[in-house]
Amino acid sequence: MNKKIKKILNKKNKSKVICLTAYSKSVASILDKYCDLVLVGDSLGSVLYNYKSTKQVSLETMINHSKSVRQGVKKSLMVVDMPFNTYRTSKEALKNAKLIMKKTKCDAVKLEGGKKIISIIKHLVNNKIPVMGHLGILPQTTKKFTFKGKKLAERNMILKDAKQLETAGIFSVVLECVETKLAKKITEELKIPTVGIGSSINCDGQVLVTDDLIGLSESKFRFVKKYANVSLIIDKAAK
Repeated sequence: MNKKIKKILNKKNKSKVICLTAYSKSVASILDKYCDLVLVGDSLGSVLYNYKSTKQVSLETMINHSKSVRQGVKKSLMVVDMPFNTYRTSKEALKNAKLIMKKTKCDAVKLEGGKKIISIIKHLVNNKIPVMGHLGILPQTTKKFTFKGKKLAERNMILKDAKQLETAGIFSVVLECVETKLAKKITEELKIPTVGIGSSINCDGQVLVTDDLIGLSESKFRFVKKYANVSLIIDKAAK
């Protein structure tokens, strides 16, 4: 097992997993000093390219940005999002995951979904591709961005998916906009770390889009807290 992945697993019930996004070497080299995990998220579609959804992000775009990030990440675990329509079948997923790993030298890939992709994740893990899961709001396919797990049936489905993903071999799972009590329950019942985004402090760690964190982009989500205003600094410097 990758030593960095083992380090993430060992943080369960001990200390929080710190995760931020990066799309370039310059930002990644700064974050690497403080993060456990640096994510090259397909959120770059909206953050950098002004796409309406992550569905428009291509495999080539993810690989190019990840190659840049790799140059800045030395200490942290580097995870790359597999973009929309690149893991529709086990064969397609393995081909593209291998390409991402080879071209970017990343440590793992992240896939969105539960029951529907269990067999695909098993196939990747069996072929020695480390996988991070993602439940709750799934930006690649979700049409309505509302908190998940408010209804009993939905809560049961997400919890079941989380357990199945763990059994399939993922080393961690992102919980995006999952209702507080459900996020707590999933975190308590899984042996692997949960990393929340808008899913309360009950997760084993948190992930934020760095551009939101530093005030370089306007987030539509109320849970995003700004810790700096880089836009204002750039404005002053440009004057």
